[in-house]
Amino acid sequence: MDLASLSRFGFFTLPDYSMIAVTNAIEACRMANRVAGREVYSWQLLTMDGVPSTASNGLALSPCMRLGAALPPDVLFVCGGVHVRAAVKKPMLDMLRRQARHGRLLGALCTGAFALAEAGLLEGYRCAIHWENLPASREEFSNTEFVPDLFVVDRDRITCTGGIAPLDMMLSLIHARLGRSFAEEVSAAFIHERMRMSGERQPLAAHDRASSSHPLLAQAVALIEANLANDLPASEIAERLNVSPRQLQRFFKRHMGTTLAHFAQELRLKRAQHLLQQTDLRITDVASLCGFSSAAYFSAAYARYFGYAPSRESHKSAITGA
Repeated sequence: MDLASLSRFGFFTLPDYSMIAVTNAIEACRMANRVAGREVYSWQLLTMDGVPSTASNGLALSPCMRLGAALPPDVLFVCGGVHVRAAVKKPMLDMLRRQARHGRLLGALCTGAFALAEAGLLEGYRCAIHWENLPASREEFSNTEFVPDLFVVDRDRITCTGGIAPLDMMLSLIHARLGRSFAEEVSAAFIHERMRMSGERQPLAAHDRASSSHPLLAQAVALIEANLANDLPASEIAERLNVSPRQLQRFFKRHMGTTLAHFAQELRLKRAQHLLQQTDLRITDVASLCGFSSAAYFSAAYARYFGYAPSRESHKSAITGA
């Protein structure tokens, strides 16, 4: 893909899309035009029928055009947010498949990658999606490599997480077309501290940020996250890190404010919640995938932590994103 050639962008907004993700991408284009003193980039908001979609904050952006009546964009970004599973309908999936057959470059913002994956358009691709949706997406779409990067360019697909990450993605495209110094000037206009690259990880959660300044903690957290289905013992984690279990426990308590066992249990329960909300997996399957020895033990632990039984969760309410 020649990133320098991309100048026309279509933002196909789903119901309950993330407005911050879409507006960050559009604002980067607007500011690039302002800094250049000419129109370098153009953009269109698109829906299936031309009626503006309502974002997750209750507002709508306009003007909006019907996809079939719009000037074909260089890249069509599917823009998701909360309740993306409910927003993805067969006519839209058929439309995305037609776009792909016609050679259209496709992209996604926030949870929009779910729509591309559901349409079978991400098989064999590396892909970015909001960190809350990584576990469920990996389980549901095993032929797609979902990674925790801010954004990913893989052949004819450009996928990006939510929040302000689309600003970084667009700055990368501006860099390719107009050079680094120009992109940095656009970034500075937004008081954006620095341009983040595609290979950078999303700032996942509080524990991820807390461990980032402590290499030992970062390695321990990575081991726990990679082995949630196995409930890796603290002794084995300590052995892999070449420290004693006592040292590891003390270090964990001092810097994370909790015990290693409690932290691991919390991670497993939160992943279980995401899987229950975002997939069709049965409770017994979720319990096994998250390292619980039985569905009964899992249900009891879940109820203690969240205050209600796992049977109350429903995938119909979620895939959510920023």
